[in-house]
Amino acid sequence: MLALTERAGPWVIGVYRIVIGFLFLCHGTTTLWAWPVEPYGGATAEFGAWPSWWAAAIQVVGGLLMMTGVGTRVAAFVSAGSMAVAYFWKHQGDGLLPIQNDGESSALFCWMLLILVVIGPGKLTAQSLLDRLRSKVTPTNRSDAPAVSVSPEPSVVRH
Repeated sequence: MLALTERAGPWVIGVYRIVIGFLFLCHGTTTLWAWPVEPYGGATAEFGAWPSWWAAAIQVVGGLLMMTGVGTRVAAFVSAGSMAVAYFWKHQGDGLLPIQNDGESSALFCWMLLILVVIGPGKLTAQSLLDRLRSKVTPTNRSDAPAVSVSPEPSVVRH
């Protein structure tokens, strides 16, 4: 069982990252464009409105970056920070516990994103795909690689 979990671990982390990124992205698109559903209050955020538009922009960009596995740790760090701010700024005043103050999603996202900061993106990243493509294109099999000729050392002429 341990061997299976060690082999599957990076793949599971990759799927975890994609799912968390997608859910985070959906929060942002709901706030900005009322897609896939209308936001809780019924109105989308006006461009540049503080803090709703900026939080949603972080959710959209962070969610996309995490889904693709590009800059995962940085995107997750910034996104986790935004969720901590949301929890303490918006929800904490309504009660001590997340179940009391309707801050469960902010608290959960904050901790789920912090896990990605620590463990990284796992498998299934755009970066790993790019790395595989680059490894297949090496100077020995590239058609645009400059031809290198090796000439023998010049002979030494003695007088």
